[in-house]
Amino acid sequence: MKSKIAETLRLKFEPVAILWSDCLPEGSLQFKGVGTGCIMSMFAKAAAKGKTSAFSKTTFGCFGGGIGLGFGKQYENFPLGVEAFKYFLSTGLESSGKEDMVEGAKRLRNKEMAEYFLKGEGYKKSPNMVGKYLENLPTMDVPSKYVVFKPLRDLAEGEEPVVISFVANPDQLSALITLVNYDKEKNDNVIVPWGAGCTQIGILAFMEAKSETPRAILGLTDLEPRMAVRGLLGKDILTLTVSYRMFLEMEVNVEGSFLERSLWKRMVSD
Repeated sequence: MKSKIAETLRLKFEPVAILWSDCLPEGSLQFKGVGTGCIMSMFAKAAAKGKTSAFSKTTFGCFGGGIGLGFGKQYENFPLGVEAFKYFLSTGLESSGKEDMVEGAKRLRNKEMAEYFLKGEGYKKSPNMVGKYLENLPTMDVPSKYVVFKPLRDLAEGEEPVVISFVANPDQLSALITLVNYDKEKNDNVIVPWGAGCTQIGILAFMEAKSETPRAILGLTDLEPRMAVRGLLGKDILTLTVSYRMFLEMEVNVEGSFLERSLWKRMVSD
């Protein structure tokens, strides 16, 4: 499937279609199991290398990825339990006074993961804050066996993605955000919810796709995924993810919009 938006914005990277499917695409990349592996590295391979990947309840990589792609409340299966996860995301188990958990973390084979457990990632101020975050996280169970990342150009006739995710630099993001708002009466049609990169292109975007008035989600603001994709996508990009319905509307709106005016043409020619 060709995209007027991608062509007009001169996107360096292919938009990624995210689908729900009960069929495993032939030749698709997969993780070998669960527990390790960043979903966003597979996303980067779709955008930069044209690789299709698929994820299931038994092949979603890290537990955060399982949550982010809609395979239920996977934080309940996190090593050492939910309580340990609250310290993992915040102040670390060394501050917990829970010696059994501290010793459990020290026994982990992955030394980098063990350090995160002990010291904490520092993304939330306290374990209590993490608990509140989990209470408000809209987890879901996708109605299919697989979640598939596929380059938009490889979308087959009859395939209907749930969402489309663009990878764009600041100028291109400015244009995308303007295009999202082009035919809308209100001005809050793009949101930046805090969370993992896979959550921003996954469950949060899936929830918006179910809404009567879906909003676009600005993403890849999570630090670790940014490091994970840097080799393929570079440092100056973010994602913008929209429902498939919104994507089709945006495609139609290219014609006659600011994207055909001289200002944008000067910007992309620099």
